[in-house]
Amino acid sequence: MTSRVVVLTGASSGIGRQAARQFAGRGDRVVLAARGKADLDKVAEECGGNALVVPADVTDADDVEAVAQAAVDRFGRIDVWVDTAAVMAYGRFEDLPREVFERTVTTDLFGPANVARAALRQFRVQGHGTLILVGSLLAHVAVPYMSSYVTAKWGMRGLARTLQQETRDARDIHVCTVAPGSVDTPIYTSAANYAGFVGRPPPPVDSAELVASRVVRVADRPRGDLSVGATNRLIEFGFNAVPPVYDALVGPLMRRGGLSRRPIEAYDGNVFGSRPRQEGGPGRFTRAQVGAAAAAVALAAGAAIRSLSRGR
Repeated sequence: MTSRVVVLTGASSGIGRQAARQFAGRGDRVVLAARGKADLDKVAEECGGNALVVPADVTDADDVEAVAQAAVDRFGRIDVWVDTAAVMAYGRFEDLPREVFERTVTTDLFGPANVARAALRQFRVQGHGTLILVGSLLAHVAVPYMSSYVTAKWGMRGLARTLQQETRDARDIHVCTVAPGSVDTPIYTSAANYAGFVGRPPPPVDSAELVASRVVRVADRPRGDLSVGATNRLIEFGFNAVPPVYDALVGPLMRRGGLSRRPIEAYDGNVFGSRPRQEGGPGRFTRAQVGAAAAAVALAAGAAIRSLSRGR
């Protein structure tokens, strides 16, 4: 299916930006929404200059409805709506200011609810459409120092499952989720931070381009839930099958892999408004690097075992 009308909320950076580029590259007409117009204009240029830019905050239901109306006014319909808009906050629950916690949950849970409400209303009118909510591995497991984000993503997952049940009567309306693990996007360095150290995606880390390609694939062939991440299923298994072991390990692993050693003063990041995004960040570990390290450890372990066997 070509020349679809695709709305992307959270299109100014990260997965949303890369998905917009990939949809546009296929000939789809894209509608770009996020809080920062300057960043959206840059993405529109990357999409060929024909993208429709609609600045909007997903926490504002009227803003989201305006995005839907602008898309329909320009193109007559909405075939796909992808929501990647999210913010993040680091710190122990008791250290997070109440307003930061609540705003993060509002953006990451009520934002997708606003998007779903606007999208499904239009899909019902036209009789078809695919809604893709980009969630997280953290909608399936819990980690310390990210209580507001985990709370919101678990809630969004529950919302998506409910919407999948409620749209069973509409064969051509699909509600899908994509759950990436660690992805190299600016959300970590843009996050509110009360943990003392700059956040980073714990290894292994996938590129935003890879996750965006999976989003495009789901738009082509809708499915209920897609997990993207080399170790996602293993982590989920540990969380569900051996909770005491998982809980004993996740704190130290989060402190070493999810937080860098770069100190940072407490601040609210981009939780309450758009700020310039910093691509990259401290200590990114790609999937390839982790695989190479694991292979090296395995080889070293094998050599040690053989050496011990010869000694006997």
